[in-house]
Amino acid sequence: MKGYPYDLILFDLDGTLIETAPEIADAVNDTLVAFDRAAVTQQQVNDWIGHGTRELLVQALAFVDGIDARAVRESPTFPSIEAVFGLHYEQRCGTRSRPYPGVVLMLQALKAAGVKLAVVTNKEDRYTQVVLDAHHLTPLFHRVISGDTLAVKKPHPAAVDDCLMRFGIARERALFVGDSSIDVATARNAGIAVWALTYGYNMGQPIEDSRPNRVISDFSALAALLPAYASPTED
Repeated sequence: MKGYPYDLILFDLDGTLIETAPEIADAVNDTLVAFDRAAVTQQQVNDWIGHGTRELLVQALAFVDGIDARAVRESPTFPSIEAVFGLHYEQRCGTRSRPYPGVVLMLQALKAAGVKLAVVTNKEDRYTQVVLDAHHLTPLFHRVISGDTLAVKKPHPAAVDDCLMRFGIARERALFVGDSSIDVATARNAGIAVWALTYGYNMGQPIEDSRPNRVISDFSALAALLPAYASPTED
């Protein structure tokens, strides 16, 4: 788009577009209680977010059972626990999550200006779509790539490459916006710029340590050079 520095912006989902941790914690604890395990805290769940919900469940079980993550993955009982978690999380999706301030209006403005928008998340597609639909965000995106859409997931650059090829956009005209070191690594591996938000979930580490191109506090930073954007107030 003439006058705007990017023709494609790719966004992480959890902790970037939508605060999802409360309902993820609910689903994890629903599952732990169902299998006679102790509950975990919200902060623990926040710190485990990033590699997809399956891996988050692995980390929770490893913690409460006092074993390593590999033992959980190889346990013959894990598939049944994971299946129960899936049912709980599908029920919880959209119940206690919310888009972060400014997200919806900025996405609408960017799309109206002709910027291609994509979601790239490690969350499995069955949950990604429910969360996006619950907050009426699906129509705002030209492409949604979940953790199981392709053969590999972040920080592998395949999702970025998929979008660049699909939309015919040069790497220097693409931007990744996320909240974690995984997002920064994904952009670096793909050879595109990356901005990182100070809120969200980064496994308990300062996002500045990942050295993104730019650290931003909210979505208003994306309005730079966007024609006729007046930062209206969301209801």
